[in-house]
Amino acid sequence: MSQKKINISYNDFSVVDLFCGVGGLTHGFLKEKFIIDGGVDFDKSCKYAFEKNNKSNFYHNDVTNFSAEELNSIFSKNKRKILVGCAPCQPFSIYNHKNSKVNRQSNLPNAKWKLLYSFADLIDKVEPEIISMENVPLLMKFDNGKVFNDFVKRLEAKNYFISHYIVNAQDYGVPQRRKRLVLFGSKHGKIELIEKTIKGRKYKTVRDAIGYLPPVEDGIAHPKDALHRARKLSELNKLRIQSTSEGGFWRDWDKSLWLECHKKESGKSFGSVYGRMKWDDVAPTMTTYCTGLGNGRFGHPVQDRAITLREAALIQSFPKNYKFIDPNATFSSPNIARQIGNAVPVGLGVAIAKSIKKHIKQIGKI
Repeated sequence: MSQKKINISYNDFSVVDLFCGVGGLTHGFLKEKFIIDGGVDFDKSCKYAFEKNNKSNFYHNDVTNFSAEELNSIFSKNKRKILVGCAPCQPFSIYNHKNSKVNRQSNLPNAKWKLLYSFADLIDKVEPEIISMENVPLLMKFDNGKVFNDFVKRLEAKNYFISHYIVNAQDYGVPQRRKRLVLFGSKHGKIELIEKTIKGRKYKTVRDAIGYLPPVEDGIAHPKDALHRARKLSELNKLRIQSTSEGGFWRDWDKSLWLECHKKESGKSFGSVYGRMKWDDVAPTMTTYCTGLGNGRFGHPVQDRAITLREAALIQSFPKNYKFIDPNATFSSPNIARQIGNAVPVGLGVAIAKSIKKHIKQIGKI
């Protein structure tokens, strides 16, 4: 007997976002009209921004201690389940990979690498119909791919069809070079990533993203937007940024402005630090230190300062009206910079949500 075809849509699904942070991935699903029933994260400071912008509840919890019963309680009753998340990727980042002689899973910090295994544990017990995991591409190679392969094998053992892609966020309208690993799992067949939305390398640029914002000086917030605020520079760093051309970096300077590390042979490889962005190019990858002049090519293209928190958020493709500042908490620029840098770009979140929506339409028989 053939199965009866059942009409289903994305409205029949409930989405929960593990490691949700301030809601970059969640907001992508929200823009695609999915029902978001909650986000889970260990960082309690993300609660305000997540709930304020995403019409959903934030659950402060450590995923390594989060039970299947707790997760199930978040999903709407009588809804199909989608579980998504971006396990924090510090142990797999290029920076930590280069700065550590450790290349064995057993020696990674437990609180970090266990997160991906905890993600797999929850999938194993809850068995949502559809899952998505976003992380850094290096995860596929770390420890000869053991951590990534363990994750995939756990899902395949539960009859998920797995597909994965190396994605550059600039191909989906994010004004930033940001290569990420996107994995999908479904009980109904492989999920295909939607085609690139940017054609012919006509990427959204730094100018497109932040060029319309009013100018501000370092250390002084714009009176109408407290997030449009750049770090105060020392007099020496002020001279350095003034000596840096658009798209340039420390090699533009007179040698009297060089740091000691720049004078060493090894310093020749530090091409990105103290750099300015280019107006008509995409930005570099936003990090948790993306508002620090000395932490990368995070100098404003023409103004003598690093980018502001608002500019970093826009480069991460958060909407201009996204609220980050909790009026009932002490304002912390480093904390918000970390939240922004850790986020999944909203534009990439939209691409992931669209891919899943397309898959749901294609399922046909359940």
